[in-house]
Amino acid sequence: MDAALAQITERVREAAARRTSLRVAGGGTKSFHPASRAEGVADTLDMRPCAGVLNYEPSELVVTARAGTPLAEIEALLAEHGQCLAFEPPRLREGGTLGGMVAAGLSGPARASVGAVRDFVLGAEIVNGRGELLRFGGQVMKNVAGYDVSRLMAGSWGRLAAITEVSLKVLPVAPAEATLRFDCGQQEALARLHAWGGQPLPLNASCWVEDGGAGQLYVRLRGAHAAVEAACRSMGGELQAAASVPDDWQACRDQRLPWFAQRPAHLALWRLSLPQTAPALQLPAGVAPPLVEWHGGLRWVQAAPEHGAYLTELARAVGGNASLFIATNDSNTPTEGLFDLKEPALAAIHQRLYQAFDPAGVFSPGGGQ
Repeated sequence: MDAALAQITERVREAAARRTSLRVAGGGTKSFHPASRAEGVADTLDMRPCAGVLNYEPSELVVTARAGTPLAEIEALLAEHGQCLAFEPPRLREGGTLGGMVAAGLSGPARASVGAVRDFVLGAEIVNGRGELLRFGGQVMKNVAGYDVSRLMAGSWGRLAAITEVSLKVLPVAPAEATLRFDCGQQEALARLHAWGGQPLPLNASCWVEDGGAGQLYVRLRGAHAAVEAACRSMGGELQAAASVPDDWQACRDQRLPWFAQRPAHLALWRLSLPQTAPALQLPAGVAPPLVEWHGGLRWVQAAPEHGAYLTELARAVGGNASLFIATNDSNTPTEGLFDLKEPALAAIHQRLYQAFDPAGVFSPGGGQ
C-alpha cells in the first residue's frame, strides 16, 4: 500500500473511532450539488493525492486508474488511441477527477444510447467506513458476478465509501457522425424521438430547446459511415455542417449552452428523470419550457425553489423523479429527499447498505437520513 492510500485508510479509521465524519472530495467540480453538502460533516478527505493511471490496454478496451487522476488526463490518453468514455461525463468545471466522476454518476448527451457511468464500471477499490480496503469486480466483464458493489459506487456521492481505484470499459470513437436539426415543438419532438427509437437508426444523442419562442430539436447520429448516411436520408431535417457542431454538443454536455448560462439567479435548476415516452409536462404557470435530452428521458427545468414539491409530484405521476441540481444562491433547500425513498422497501435497502458499508456514519452522518 503506497503512502497516499495508507493515509486515506488511516484517516477513515480515525474518524470511525472518534465518531466524526468526512466529506470525500476530488476536484470540487460538483460542490454546487446538494449531495456534496452533507449536514454535520467535520472534515474533508481529499482524494487527489491518490492519482495515476495504473493500467491501460487499448486492445482490451479497459483503463484502470486511481480515483484522484484528473479526468482530462484519462480522456487525453484514450484519444491518443482513438478511444473514449462513450457516456460523455460532464465537465461542469475544470479539474474533475475519475473518482468524482464515478461517485456523481452523471452522464452526458449519449447516455440514453450507450448507457450510464455504472454500465462502464468493471471494478473498483474502496475504503469503507471501517477503514477497510476492499476490491470488487475486475478488468473484464466476466469478473462482474454476484452483487455488483463496484457499480453500486456509481451515483453514491461518496456516502457509502471512498473510491480509491476504478477500472472502466472504454470504446472506440465512432467512425462517422452527423447532426440533424428539426424545427418543431416539444410534443412533436418527443413523438419523433419515440418513433425513431423503434427503428434501426444510429441515434446517439438528442437535445430539444426553445430559442426565441421557437422549438428546435437536434439529433446526433454516430456509427458506421453507411449507417449514418442512410439515416440522414431517411430522417430528413437539416444537416448541420458548421465546424462548431462538435463544440455545441460539448457545451450541452457541460451545461454551457445559453439555456443554462443565462439562467436567472432567482431560479434553481431541476433535473427530471422520466420515461422517454412521457408526454410534455404541464409545468407551473410562469415556468419556461424545459431543455430535453436523452430522447425525452432527461428534462432540465428552471424554476423557483417553491416549485420543487410540484415538480416532484409531476415527475412521479409519469413514473419518474425530480431532484434539485443547482440551488439558488439564497436557497436553504435541504439535502433530504436527494434519494427518492418513498417506498418503504427501497428505504430499508438503503439503510442496510449504510449499515454494511458505513455503520459509524463516517461518510453519511445519520445513515443517509
